[in-house]
Amino acid sequence: MIATRILALGSCSVALAISWPAPPASAQQAASQPQAPQQLETVVVTGIRYSLEQSIKAKREADAVVDVVSAEEIGKLPDKNIADAVQRLPGVNISKASAGEGGLAENDRVSIRGTDPSLTQTLINGHTIATGDWFIQSQVGTVGRSVSYSLLPAELASKIVVYKSAQADLIEGGVAGAVDIQTRRPLDFKKPFTAELTAQAFYNDLPSKTDPQTSVLLNWKNDADNFGALLQGFKERRHERRDGQEFLGYGTIQGNPGDPDAPLVAAHPDLQGVRYPEFINATLLQHQRHRQGGMLDLEWKPGERLSFDLNGFYSHMDAPSYDTSFLGDVSSPVLAGVVPTSYTVRNNTLVAATFPDIGPINAATGAGITPGVVDKIFRPFAASETYFLDLTGSLRLTDALSLSGKFGHSHGIGETPGDLGYEAAWATGGLAYAMNGLGAPAAISFPGVDTTNFNSTDVFTNASWHSIVRTIDQENSGQLDAELALNKGIWQSLKFGARYADHTRDVRWPADGTCSAITNPVCNAAKPAWNGQQYPSNYGHGLNPPPGYINNFWQLPAASVFAFEQTYNPAQTSLVNWQSMFTVAEKTTAGYLMSSIAGNRWRGNLGVRIVGTDEDSLFYVPSDTPTPYVSVAAGGGTPNYFTPTRSKQKFTDVLPSANFRFDLSHELIGRLAVAKTIARPDYSALSPTPTLDDLALSGSGGNQNLKPVRSTNYDATLEWYYAPKALLSAGLFYMDLTSYVAFSTAQQTLFNNTYQHFSVYSVAFPRNIAARNQGVEVAWQQPLGLGFGTYLNFTLADGKAAGGSELYGASKFTGNAELYFENERFSARAAYSYRSRYLMGIVLAVPEHDTSTGTLAVSLNYKINEQVALSFDGVNLNNPILREYGFNNDQPEAFYVNGRQYFLGLRVAL
Repeated sequence: MIATRILALGSCSVALAISWPAPPASAQQAASQPQAPQQLETVVVTGIRYSLEQSIKAKREADAVVDVVSAEEIGKLPDKNIADAVQRLPGVNISKASAGEGGLAENDRVSIRGTDPSLTQTLINGHTIATGDWFIQSQVGTVGRSVSYSLLPAELASKIVVYKSAQADLIEGGVAGAVDIQTRRPLDFKKPFTAELTAQAFYNDLPSKTDPQTSVLLNWKNDADNFGALLQGFKERRHERRDGQEFLGYGTIQGNPGDPDAPLVAAHPDLQGVRYPEFINATLLQHQRHRQGGMLDLEWKPGERLSFDLNGFYSHMDAPSYDTSFLGDVSSPVLAGVVPTSYTVRNNTLVAATFPDIGPINAATGAGITPGVVDKIFRPFAASETYFLDLTGSLRLTDALSLSGKFGHSHGIGETPGDLGYEAAWATGGLAYAMNGLGAPAAISFPGVDTTNFNSTDVFTNASWHSIVRTIDQENSGQLDAELALNKGIWQSLKFGARYADHTRDVRWPADGTCSAITNPVCNAAKPAWNGQQYPSNYGHGLNPPPGYINNFWQLPAASVFAFEQTYNPAQTSLVNWQSMFTVAEKTTAGYLMSSIAGNRWRGNLGVRIVGTDEDSLFYVPSDTPTPYVSVAAGGGTPNYFTPTRSKQKFTDVLPSANFRFDLSHELIGRLAVAKTIARPDYSALSPTPTLDDLALSGSGGNQNLKPVRSTNYDATLEWYYAPKALLSAGLFYMDLTSYVAFSTAQQTLFNNTYQHFSVYSVAFPRNIAARNQGVEVAWQQPLGLGFGTYLNFTLADGKAAGGSELYGASKFTGNAELYFENERFSARAAYSYRSRYLMGIVLAVPEHDTSTGTLAVSLNYKINEQVALSFDGVNLNNPILREYGFNNDQPEAFYVNGRQYFLGLRVAL
């Protein structure tokens, strides 16, 4: 699916069927057999195969190691955002979540060659882009550098270039590579006026909802072909539902004298040191995405030597969600020393246990044992957005000297104006569970409890909370470049330039409101209204549930949670979450020098980029003495003080690079590349203030002394262009990462917002260590004749950190298989993408792995006439179960299923 678009945009027409090419006649034969002049018919080809042919051409002519995907290609696949579009390129991985929100339906992050998404640089027309996230943990957690592709619809792109080897004129920041999204330009269109309209109906079979999706493009240019204006707009709505089972944390049975769990170990000494699931959760996420925005591009060429382009883009996504949980609280009887009537230990994990009815709870104080807990988290106004305004200009001073400049402002916002949580528990009844590793969800039951009746289980309100969070990400940048043609021996040209960028990441948590029945019994005086609502009747059917798995639970309407929080627990502006707030101001200055060189049957570039980074981090630490930064619960209580603390760092990096291309024969091309690269740490990783789970007493924090991730990269590829539209390629890569970022765990005493006192947490924090990543990429692209063709690729990446630990985002195996067919009116395509298990990250001091996953997508297109075409796309057609686990297969963390998605569309082009 490597492709480059050349001809008129939005066309759905396809070419004549392609058969296996015949051997060309020799030059001598052509000379000896003169033929009469012929009137050749002009054939405009805009189909899949032409797109693939042009992509091969772009790849072949490049000096660096690149892959390309085009707008034509996107139009023939079910690509709904840019991540969808690039995921089928060799060595490119996608993930469906950026932090602890779990796997969702839409692709969200992009990484290259089995590395973390934060090590991939994302550009739009060569400019960096600020980003925002709708999910609260993505706003404050260790994400930050990676871009949320859910804000970038596929309609945005004209061409996407994935750079796998660095060169000096590329903006630094991608250790593994860079994704440059190139948008449409008004003067690239063939006709003076172009209009395109696409309307689709989106259907997700899990929530059983149908939603509209529309996009429009208008382009005009004058008769002189020196000024044009392009306007794009999109408005998309989609309902999503995710069924799942989660295992929220694993504790360790200690059994030391005096510990509450000592009676358990005294009765069963073999349980000493055994890990157990703290909570087993039947989770239901009901989620919507309303994405709208557009792009305006003005292009002006007042003369042959001067041009300007002004490009503005805006994308906003409202993402209300209702996340409901029905949890078996295994930690409650274990920590209280309740002896199970039966149990099973496997791989040092308590994989099954049956606890008897464990007695009443004191609703006034919260003291006692709870076999089950219910959480309802409603985020009605969660949203994210990004926008930018970029000005690009170029001036050719002489035939040998050209100047260009880029100036831009980019702004991203992620916000949760209301994180509304309601938590309840019940005290009577038993608890039994049996885990099935990663093969199937756990069977869990609550003997003596009616899980379908709110009034049966809701004994008391354990806690409720109301938070307001907002993250702002923005950058101002300017760049000047010059290129001088030399044409002296091997020296073809000299390019040099400088860039300055001022970036700020600001996380605000200005209001928090927690009402706990343990510390404030008045919070137990009222209950949300229940109307008899239950989980959906087909809840969990796609999870391959085992015998004994129950799926019928009572459900509070989201409106009831909203009304309860507004009435009884509004956000408290005096209860500021200082320890989760931070600001990172980062200024970078870069200069580069690069020369293009060429000789007999070879060419390439040599260069060096010098980069200075100035980081200033502001965060807040607990203080024993009064400060102006105080947090106190409404109505009084002990005030908690925090001290603003700054950390400053400066780095200078010298980044040499070299790319060589060798024409070994007319069909065979070899490439060699070597470069030093850097990627700066996630913004949140530079702040030591952690994101905490007040119930599990765990968290993830930062480290203000982190250094950039530095690597020396080596590439060697061989490409065989053995027939038109055909390519067989293989490449080797090696990354020597001298300051990779990994995580360690430590104990820290921090303020517990839920229970309003200090607690000891297990906190994961980042540190720099050595690492390496190496592997091989193989790709094959071939028309098969009779209108059929195929594209296959496979990547093996073997990455390890010092001591043998895993790299984040490192899938050992990644593969894609595509089969397409097209004739003059009809095209069809099926694509299967696969990636093996990988470490997603550290969430609240626990590793989070994703198991092997494959997804199937199809696309059908039918051209009614030159202006109108129909399309049908199917995504996630195999409805895979996303499985996550912690330290081993007997410690699952989650099972998720998102359902199948279908798009039925009409495209009109004028």
